[in-house]
Amino acid sequence: MNSFTEENYLKAMFNLSEKSGEVTVKELSESLHIKMPTVNSMVKKLAAKGFLNYESYKPIQLTASGTKEALSIIRKHRLTEMFLVEKMGFGWEEVHEVAEQIEHIHSPKFFAKMDELLDFPTVDPHGSPIPDASGVIRWNTYETLSQFEPGDMVKLVAVTHSNDDFLKYLNSKNITLEIQIEILEKEKFDQNMTVRFNGEIEVLSSKVSEKLLVEKSI
Repeated sequence: MNSFTEENYLKAMFNLSEKSGEVTVKELSESLHIKMPTVNSMVKKLAAKGFLNYESYKPIQLTASGTKEALSIIRKHRLTEMFLVEKMGFGWEEVHEVAEQIEHIHSPKFFAKMDELLDFPTVDPHGSPIPDASGVIRWNTYETLSQFEPGDMVKLVAVTHSNDDFLKYLNSKNITLEIQIEILEKEKFDQNMTVRFNGEIEVLSSKVSEKLLVEKSI
């Protein structure tokens, strides 16, 4: 059984390496806010367990077993977030810290029952894909709101950042998943967007629109 710390490293490794398939010790250190010598020591330990491919001064990669373990942790985290929102009435901005604790429970039956009670969801409350019980994750190719132009109508399906401050900001604007967003104007200078949703008109900064994942409405 792996320790909480080892599981956190594997999860961070997976999230950081989604695009390129590899990550440096420095990037991992910055992500976890842990000093590099400590990170380097843990990386060697995980490599010895067969979870990482590691060579000094080179980027590190998850092995097949490391990826499987990371996806298992991510599955438990995202299922828990969905359960807290759907069954316990938590807000989507409230669930991350609780899920961080519950994801380390080693009970397949517990999470299988949670999955069943939720009717086997494929995404979490923030629109991120939930790996299935066999460790398969279905990636969705969404575009950011910032990529669209005036006249386009889109549906919000996910957010790229789920930190508390950003989600609280979206709450203050009544921005939730599944809303239809009509783009009215887009500033050439700063790319700020004037949009309409739920009968209201709002101006969204480029910083916000780059974090909203959408699909074009038919």
